[in-house]
Amino acid sequence: MSTLLQRVITAVILVAALLFVLFWLPPLAGVALFTLFLAAGGWEWAAFFGWHHAGGRALYALLVTAGVLAGFLLLPGPGALAPLLWLSLFWWGLALVAVLRFPHPIGRAAAAAGGLLALVPGGVTAVTLLDKLPAGPALLLLVLVIVWAADVGAYFAGRRWGRRKLAPQVSPGKTWEGVAGGLSAAMLVALAGGWLLAYPAGVELGGLALVLLGLAVGGISILGDLTVSMFKRNVGLKDSGRLIPGHGGVLDRVDSIMAAVPLYALVLLLAGGFGP
Repeated sequence: MSTLLQRVITAVILVAALLFVLFWLPPLAGVALFTLFLAAGGWEWAAFFGWHHAGGRALYALLVTAGVLAGFLLLPGPGALAPLLWLSLFWWGLALVAVLRFPHPIGRAAAAAGGLLALVPGGVTAVTLLDKLPAGPALLLLVLVIVWAADVGAYFAGRRWGRRKLAPQVSPGKTWEGVAGGLSAAMLVALAGGWLLAYPAGVELGGLALVLLGLAVGGISILGDLTVSMFKRNVGLKDSGRLIPGHGGVLDRVDSIMAAVPLYALVLLLAGGFGP
């Protein structure tokens, strides 16, 4: 079986399971699923700062889980997410600087703190949207589809037209042509999915605003991917793990999402879609 076919089969199974959890099970089932994935992501991230033994990895996974659940339980609703969303945006700004400076070495403490800043705000935002908004599952699905569109668009555009390397020190396979394809796909999906914002959430964004939303979410999702690639290269790892056939580790699937969800939620919040 080719790697591409394996990736497609795995993706179809995962998406079907996700849709079942989002739309047929109680919201807390989705909260549990996202928290479990982030705990697995924390387990993998521990290797980025030298914690390879099971005890250390479990401890870091527990820290990620505790951070997500604490935010979920303590914040009264999506409207209270603002400080966390701005913190997340600040962190991804720092991550961009680190990507641009790479291969400047990254210390263990910075890598450990980076994992919490990458995983916890995105996780808290995702589970809060899912559980505390009537249209939460639809809104969360939209940002996921935008991210997936950016990923697929970048993959195929890069394979077909890729010439100019995006960040060869971090991810040699990524090209500017792939970025253009990914961002184009993300903008189209955001525009097509705009009714999810206008109807269930009461957020009315015009066509241009939706295109810009797709551009922003697609762009930061690429940064999330590059950031995890940077941390892997910093310690000489090819994949973050092998849990997902054809896709590598959990971090290889959630890195873009954890970067995109807080920015997406911040746009919705500024547009007045969350209420008080």
